[in-house]
Amino acid sequence: MDIKIHSIHFDADKKLVDFIDAKVKKLIQFHEGIIGTEVFLRLENDQSDENKVAEIRLDIPGSDIFAKKKTKSFEESTDNVIEALKRQLAKHKEKQRGV
Repeated sequence: MDIKIHSIHFDADKKLVDFIDAKVKKLIQFHEGIIGTEVFLRLENDQSDENKVAEIRLDIPGSDIFAKKKTKSFEESTDNVIEALKRQLAKHKEKQRGV
């Protein structure tokens, strides 16, 4: 699986990149057919504490799966996005089995 991590308008430190890389690699347990993954990290320009956005797009055969979450930290945003993607992958698998 090819993982690309993009930090927009800031430089992500190695610790954050390694954390995201490890979390994304665990998604293979839920769907073996993941071809590639793109992760976008962004700081929103609003004044609230919850201004860290994580977006992940999974490229799987037949479609793409996408999730986006915004929280106080990139780690928390990543955790929330991963959970959303797990649910979407489970639904996708059920649809494929039902066909």
